[in-house]
Amino acid sequence: MDMKQLRLRSKKRAEEVAAELGVAISTVRNWEQHKNVPRMTPKGLQKLMEIYNCTFEELIQAEAELEADSKTQVPSVENTLTAGGAR
Repeated sequence: MDMKQLRLRSKKRAEEVAAELGVAISTVRNWEQHKNVPRMTPKGLQKLMEIYNCTFEELIQAEAELEADSKTQVPSVENTLTAGGAR
């Protein structure tokens, strides 16, 4: 399940997710188009999991699908979490 599928499962529009997280709509769309992964603090990741009603493992799986589809290396959710995040 990728990021878009997680959002659709939660019955949220991309605009709603962006507003709830305090990020630009383009950020959410970039996650869904496999251009990058969420880069945020542990609290931000927790909020994302609440919005998507998913587990950390499901976010990691979405990232794995992103990396499998991506031709460029993107920073991982786990690495972002251990590095303290950007938001």
